[in-house]
Amino acid sequence: MWILPLLGYLGSVVGFCFMTLAIASGLYYLSELVEEHTVMAKRFLTRLIYSIMALQLLLCVVDRFPFLPTLLGIFSHFVYLGNMRRFPFVKLTDPLFLASCVLVLLNHYVWFKHFSHHQERAYQNMTSYYDTPDDIPSFTEIASYFGLCVWLVPFSLFVSLSASDNVLPTMGSEPSTSAAAGMVDTGNARRRGQGLVKALVDSVRGAIGEVTATFGWKKPEDRL
Repeated sequence: MWILPLLGYLGSVVGFCFMTLAIASGLYYLSELVEEHTVMAKRFLTRLIYSIMALQLLLCVVDRFPFLPTLLGIFSHFVYLGNMRRFPFVKLTDPLFLASCVLVLLNHYVWFKHFSHHQERAYQNMTSYYDTPDDIPSFTEIASYFGLCVWLVPFSLFVSLSASDNVLPTMGSEPSTSAAAGMVDTGNARRRGQGLVKALVDSVRGAIGEVTATFGWKKPEDRL
């Protein structure tokens, strides 16, 4: 067979493109939703962080999860909570934001190593090939732990936070009267900060538009 494998590769590429577009569209919609309901999003994320911290402590006490990785996870969510003080605006050079990015990767590495070592040790203790190791979490349980206790809060913060460079000056940093007199009124008295995901999607769309323009492809409205 020659055509069917090529057709399978083509279908995989097309499916991956559609999946990427669907994820980007969903993130774009969530970013706009958070911009419209900032107070509700901040309250929800704060309660979510406290709930996951309590869940990790409960797993350590009841299911005997390792103490040090659990302590690292609770400390990481405590650092994530520090990003809520100026929600939804964030400065990309803020030490708390940089520490959060490092802790996300560190948490993923520590828990991945823990579950891998736990499974490897259980399979080494098997006496027969047909034996089933006891007390080993399934793939669904491991994936659920990573999704809820490791990645959910950082992912939600990434979707919700807005770049502080896009925010208008506040009352504490208003321009002088002479500078304000030279400013042109654009009709937007209040402009909200643009979400990080929204800015990222817009920049990618702009880059694709520039690439297509170099090949002579234009939007329908540009042709008129």
